[in-house]
Amino acid sequence: MQIGFVGLGRMGGNMVKRLRGGGHDVVAFDPNAEAVAAAEQEGARGAGSLAELVELLEAPRRIWIMVPSGDPVEQTLAQLVSLCGSGDLIVDGGNSNFHDSVRRGARLAEHGLQFADVGVSGGIWGLTVGYCMMAGGEATAIEALRPALDTLAPPDGWLHVGPAGSGHYVKMIHNGIEYGMLQAYGEGFEILAASEYELDLHAISHLWNQGSVVRSWLLELAERAFAAEGNALEHIKGYVEDSGEGRWTVLEAIARDVPAPVLTLSLMTRFASRQDESFAAKVIAALRNEFGGHRVHTE
Repeated sequence: MQIGFVGLGRMGGNMVKRLRGGGHDVVAFDPNAEAVAAAEQEGARGAGSLAELVELLEAPRRIWIMVPSGDPVEQTLAQLVSLCGSGDLIVDGGNSNFHDSVRRGARLAEHGLQFADVGVSGGIWGLTVGYCMMAGGEATAIEALRPALDTLAPPDGWLHVGPAGSGHYVKMIHNGIEYGMLQAYGEGFEILAASEYELDLHAISHLWNQGSVVRSWLLELAERAFAAEGNALEHIKGYVEDSGEGRWTVLEAIARDVPAPVLTLSLMTRFASRQDESFAAKVIAALRNEFGGHRVHTE
């Protein structure tokens, strides 16, 4: 199929490569000219602007945007609404908030445009093994995307989960679960590292991947990390970012009165990782000294 692709970063650039490998006609745009040139080397047709990208596509157009959530998506959609025609389909494949996707789907429909929100999981490995994709939107929109989805995903690797917003909703919960899984592995390996035994964490992670109930792709990646960096991971700083979807998952749990203590604490632990020193811990130490005379460590 013919498809326009906007946003050629780590995910978007690899998705274009996979689409081209599947024989699709891709017109690619990114504000970074080098990223466009890289896509052209994969056989995509480069565009110097969104207007040129729209011009190069035949109607009805299929345009997939892979840009950061928030204002970048808003600005890209605003431009495309003014450039596209009735019946064209715009896909948001980034990590947008599902509330925004519901609103955007309704707004595009007012202009005669179709909209789909597709949560994409797979990271840098998706190029070779395929991307797991959660698609939201009208059935006609998802059906129009089927050839591209079939190429981007492994077998059984994509699903039409519901109307506009549902794709990003399912991806949000997916990422919330990921927070909890990562935290559990991190804590387990920290206990192993702190034990009285001289344990080989690389060997243990490899062992656990051989039929253990905790085996997973994440554990395979832990095995790779210990092999590359050593047991102490000494070249890696323990500062953990979050993409925002963990926060949204926790807020949704609160809104739905669903207890989610593991996911919530995993998010809070990420915040703690960014502190050079905890002020709360200082307060606790001071109070313990005041009421019990417990020793305070000073700088």
